[in-house]
Amino acid sequence: MSRSFSTSAVANSIRAKVMLYSQYGQPDQVLRCVSHELPSSPKGKEVLLQTIACPINPSDINQIQGVYPSRPELKAQYGQSEPVAVGGNEGLFKVLAVGNQVSSLKEGDWVIPNNVNFGTWRSHVLSEESALMKMEKTISANQAATIAVNPSSAYQMLTLYEDLKPGDWFIQNGGNSQVGRSAIQIGKKLGLNSISIVRNRDNLKELVDELTALGATKVITEEENASREFGKTIAEWTNGKPIKLALNCVGGDNCTNMVRKLGQDGTLVTYGGMSMKPVTVPTTLFIFKNITAKGFWISANIQRIPGSREDTIKAVQKMMEDGDLVDVKMYENPVSADASEDEVFQVFQKALAKSNQGKQLVVFS
Repeated sequence: MSRSFSTSAVANSIRAKVMLYSQYGQPDQVLRCVSHELPSSPKGKEVLLQTIACPINPSDINQIQGVYPSRPELKAQYGQSEPVAVGGNEGLFKVLAVGNQVSSLKEGDWVIPNNVNFGTWRSHVLSEESALMKMEKTISANQAATIAVNPSSAYQMLTLYEDLKPGDWFIQNGGNSQVGRSAIQIGKKLGLNSISIVRNRDNLKELVDELTALGATKVITEEENASREFGKTIAEWTNGKPIKLALNCVGGDNCTNMVRKLGQDGTLVTYGGMSMKPVTVPTTLFIFKNITAKGFWISANIQRIPGSREDTIKAVQKMMEDGDLVDVKMYENPVSADASEDEVFQVFQKALAKSNQGKQLVVFS
């Protein structure tokens, strides 16, 4: 039987490739690729999808490892003898066919998942209409495939926690991260000034120039962030205006030093912990500066705030359409139309292995 991704190879069914796991562990040890037959004619409110592209996010890896708070349920599916789950939360899909009760979608439309734990690492999906959000084809496929996590997180953190006005300042560590780069650009669009903290490196000037071109007001190193004396320089930059918001994805001393830059009644928002060290805020800052420290998790936000996912994505998409939010650098990992299960598996494994070297995107043809 053909292992092609072609939707016409079998008249009444489509052979999908699915990356799944039956136990938690390291992705290279627990992931496997299987084939699964899907009906080519959806019923009722069902929608048949073909995957266009899906990224590899850190949270995807953490889910497979079993250490992420939100994980898809391991359940009997895809003809497997044990309960399994599909990897991936984010991706872009093309509608191949719709059931006779589907009203909001048609063949050829682009959609993204409307829920977490969707399982995007597969070539085809049979989904309910309610689980999908239509995307207008006004941005690139790569942008649409990655819009729901990093740029949306940056947008929400800049708009939900402080009432920032044009001219206000925020500071962030992880300035070279995907979220950091998005925050720089979104901040610029909102009229905000930003200070981005990055690791020192041989090509520091090149990185500073790159982030400045994206819209960063100032870029500093971790060493400058740690210097009490350098705080005077920052005060000169801001003309004494308080920094109202700090975005943290690192933790440890890096975060502690960043929090010291916050002004009276400032807010620290933590969305990651790359250093694997705790977030520590000095007691004096809590007492005398009335600092507020909060955690951010976009999955919880979209469940807690009705309509926030759609509103956020629409706002971010508009910025992309207008050129205010440009593509971050992505590394495409193509899957050919005649790929075997093993070939699909190898493409995902290579993308996973390179995930710490930049944004990896698996692109289906």
